[in-house]
Amino acid sequence: MANIHKFLIWCLRLKCKKRQNITVLEVYFIILYMEHFDIIIIGAGLSGIDAACHFKKYCPDKTFMILEGRDNIGGTWDLFKYPGIRSDSDMHTFSYSFKPWNYSKTISDANTIMDYLRETVEEYDIGKYIRFNQWVEAASWSSENNTWTIRWQDKKKGMERSATCNFLMFCTGYYDYDEGYTPEFEGLEKYKGRFIHPQKWTSDITYENKNVIVIGSGATAITLVPTLAEKTNHVYMIQRSPSYILSRPLYDRFAKIIHKILPDKIAHFLSRWKNILLSMYLYRVSRKNPKAVSNYIKGQIKKELGKDYDVDTHFSPKYNPWDERLCVVPDNDLFHSIKDGKCSIITDHIDAFTENGVQLKSGKKINADLIVSATGLKLKLVGGMKVFVDNQKIDPSELMTYKGIMLQNIPNAATIAGYTNASWTLKADLACSYVCRLINYMDKHKFKSCQPVLKNEEIKREPIIDFSSGYIQRSLDKLPKQGDEFPWKLHQNYLKDMLILKYKKINDDVLEFK
Repeated sequence: MANIHKFLIWCLRLKCKKRQNITVLEVYFIILYMEHFDIIIIGAGLSGIDAACHFKKYCPDKTFMILEGRDNIGGTWDLFKYPGIRSDSDMHTFSYSFKPWNYSKTISDANTIMDYLRETVEEYDIGKYIRFNQWVEAASWSSENNTWTIRWQDKKKGMERSATCNFLMFCTGYYDYDEGYTPEFEGLEKYKGRFIHPQKWTSDITYENKNVIVIGSGATAITLVPTLAEKTNHVYMIQRSPSYILSRPLYDRFAKIIHKILPDKIAHFLSRWKNILLSMYLYRVSRKNPKAVSNYIKGQIKKELGKDYDVDTHFSPKYNPWDERLCVVPDNDLFHSIKDGKCSIITDHIDAFTENGVQLKSGKKINADLIVSATGLKLKLVGGMKVFVDNQKIDPSELMTYKGIMLQNIPNAATIAGYTNASWTLKADLACSYVCRLINYMDKHKFKSCQPVLKNEEIKREPIIDFSSGYIQRSLDKLPKQGDEFPWKLHQNYLKDMLILKYKKINDDVLEFK
C-alpha cells in the first residue's frame, strides 16, 4: 500500500509540473491509500521511546509509528556533545519504570544513557516503528473524520509526506534543537578566540592546555567546568549570580548492595522508590523551610572548600531552593577542581568582550583561548510545528493544560512533559500509562474522540511553570497555562499523580467524549 501511495504521489507531482488537470478520482485514490495509523508519536527521544514501549504492552492491537526529525534516537542525549554531559538526576528515577537501570553509576554520562536507550529499543523491538529524518511541519485535526493528518518533510528523499492517525503523541521535549540562548554581548565581534554555545559543540573544538571561560552557573556550566579542568590550563566560570549546587554520590551504595542480593527488577524498584521519596522530602522541606535547606547546602560546600573560601559570594543564590532547579555535582567534582587550583569561580557581570577575552564590570580583565556561553536554552513547544483543529490554527499559549498531559479543546492528543522538581521520566511514565488507559477506555465505549473542555471560566490562569530560571521566564508567554484547581493544576508531586493518572476513573466532568 505504501508503494502504491508513493506511485500516486509521483504521478500527481508529474501532472502538476506539466500543468495538467488532476481528476477527482486521482485525489480519491491518494486519500484512500494514504498511510493510516492508530497512533503517531512525534519524537524518538526519552519520551517517544517510553510511549512506544507502553503502547506495545498496554495497547498491543494498535498500529503506530514514530517520526523523528534527526537521524538517531535519544533526543537531548544524542544532540548534545559537550564534554562531560551527564544526567543531573539519579538514574534509578530517570530510567524507565519497566526497564531496570543495571549500570554502576547513579549520575550517568550521556554515552551510557544512550546505551540504555538502545537496549530498550532493541528489547522492546521499537526500531522498526521509527522513521528517521522526518521533520514534522503541521498536524491538523478533522472533527468530521475524527482523525489527525500529519504533514512532514522526508529529509532523506527531499519530498513532502503525510499520514493520518486517530491519536497523536507530542514527544518533542520543550526546547529548540536548532539553537540555544546567547545574550547580546557587547564587543563579541572583537574577540579573536573561539566562542561557542554548548548546544553547538563539535568534535574539532580543542581546549587542552588552554585558558577557558565558561559563562553561566546552571547545570550545563557546572557539568562543563570540572570536565574541562582535567585538561585545560585553567577554567574561569563567570556567573552573574550563583546557583544552588548539591553534591550527590556518583555510585549509590544502597542500589549496589541490593542489586547483589535481589533480582534486577526488585532491586530497581526499591532503589527507584528510595530516591523518589528522598527527592520528594527534599523538595517539601525546601518549600517549608528554605532558609534551613539553604544553610545546609552552603554548609556542605564550606566543609569541602574550607573556611577561607568565600562561599557567601560565590555559592549564595538570591532565590530560595527550588525556585529554580537544584544543580547536582557527582562526588563534589566541581569543588575538587576549585581546590586543585584548576578552576576559579568569578561572580561578576561581563561589561564587554575584548580581543583576547572579557572585561568585567569590576574592571578586571580575563583572557581566554576559548569562551563557552552556557547561558541557557530556548523553549519551543511541540517542536515548533503548526497545529490546526478544524482548520483553525491553535495558539498553545492561550490554552490550559489538563493533568499536565492534554491541552484544552484539542482532541485525541497528548503532550508528554516531565517534572521540573524531579526526574523527567517519572512524569513521562505516568503520562504514557494514562494515555494507554484513555485509548482503551475509548475503545471499550466506542468513542471516536475526547477533549478536555473548560466549563468553569472562573478558574484562575497561572504560569505553567513556577520557576524563576531565565530560560523559563523568557518563554512564559509562549507556553500553555495551568489553572488554580485540579485537573487544570499541576501537582509536581509523583505520589499524587500516580494515584490520579494510574487509578482514578478516566471519565470525569472535564473530558468530553464523542
